[in-house]
Amino acid sequence: MNEARRFYRKDHEIETEPFHYAMCGLDDVYLMNGFTRKQTAHGEGVTVSDINGLHRAIGLTLIKDRKVLTPKELRFLRREMDYTQAELAAKIGQSSQQVARWEKGTSEIPGPAERLIRFLYALSLLPADKSAALLKTLMKSMDSLTKTDETSTPPMVFEETEKGWKRAA
Repeated sequence: MNEARRFYRKDHEIETEPFHYAMCGLDDVYLMNGFTRKQTAHGEGVTVSDINGLHRAIGLTLIKDRKVLTPKELRFLRREMDYTQAELAAKIGQSSQQVARWEKGTSEIPGPAERLIRFLYALSLLPADKSAALLKTLMKSMDSLTKTDETSTPPMVFEETEKGWKRAA
C-alpha cells in the first residue's frame, strides 16, 4: 500500500510538494527549494541549483547523523570522493571485492571501516593541498603500523617543552 508522504517543518505541514531527488542514488532525499521544474520536449525536467553544495550537505549529513551507512549511502560517499571501488579499498586496507560486497549489501561494513570511510569523506572536503598532506602523513603512519614487529614495543619517551608535552625524538 502506497501512502502519501507528508512533510513538516517546525510542526507545520508543508503545503508545496518537495522534490524527491532520487538522481543522487539515495532513496530518501527530498528538496524543499533550490530546484526549478521545467517542461521540455521530453517531459518535465528539473534543474537543481548549486548541486555541488547540495551533495556536500548530503554527504555531511550521512557522516554526521546516520548510525549505520546503507550500501547506497556508501556508494554515494565513494562517488563524491571520486574513488573507484579499488581506490577506496586501497585507502582503507580492504579488497575491491569487499567494497563491492558492501555496496551490494551482501556484507555488512565493519564499524572501523565505516568510521574510516566517514573520516576520508570529511578529509575530502578540505582544500586539496591540506587534505593531501594530512592524508599522506596518516597513510605513512598506518603503513608503518602494519610493518611494526608487535612482539617488541619500544618505550614511549616524552618531554615537556614551552608549548607543552611532546614525544621526544
